Amino acid sequence: MSKKPGFLYSMKAVLWSFVGLRRKRDFDEDQQGLNPFHIILAALLAVAVFIGLLISIVKLVVAK
Repeated sequence: MSKKPGFLYSMKAVLWSFVGLRRKRDFDEDQQGLNPFHIILAALLAVAVFIGLLISIVKLVVAK
């Protein structure tokens, strides 16, 4: 019996999907074992960090 991947593994899968670089084999493994709740939570967290980073960059550029 194999144990299910945790939240950090889900976060890693979401971050790789942001970049768009995933091997078919890795995608197939992720699809079978990941918890959908972890994926949604990781995606929302990653989007929030990404938007915060963009806003910070814009504020920095506009301030000069």
